[in-house]
Amino acid sequence: MAENITLARPYADAAFQLARTTGALGPWQQALDRMAAVAADAQMVECIDNPRLQSSQVAQLFLDVIGTVSAEQQNFVRLLVDNERLQVLPEIRDLYVELKNGQEGVKEADIASAFPLDDATLKNLVAELEARFQCRIQATVSLDPELIGGVRIAVGDQVIDASVRGKLAAMATALQS
Repeated sequence: MAENITLARPYADAAFQLARTTGALGPWQQALDRMAAVAADAQMVECIDNPRLQSSQVAQLFLDVIGTVSAEQQNFVRLLVDNERLQVLPEIRDLYVELKNGQEGVKEADIASAFPLDDATLKNLVAELEARFQCRIQATVSLDPELIGGVRIAVGDQVIDASVRGKLAAMATALQS
């Protein structure tokens, strides 16, 4: 996995620099999201790996599937095809999003909840996280019934475990000491 990230980094940096200079950070992210999804599709992987297809054919097929993109994005796809790097598009997208979020002062928060969160609760939780981390928070919520109750929040490398399961684990550790 680390190898793919190493391969992806220069392409993500180049896409980010181009998007930043042209003021198109959002459109590039949307295009990279589509590209990554298409590159991960099993049928597309077969086409990418097919030795009978020329790189120009793979590029055109890929561009046809991803839909309308800018001329720079088309050139980016052709560059990836020529250098046999389409398979690292998910990593390119992830690195690009990190660069974009850093530029915009946004951090991603992964919130795992034992029960579905209503909109008001989620809004309050995000507001508290923004105050705590002094930045804008982009939250992704998932359900994890194993938490029993409460939430577990990961922002970068920091984890806030306010779940019943986490509290029970802490109590068990304290009792063993």
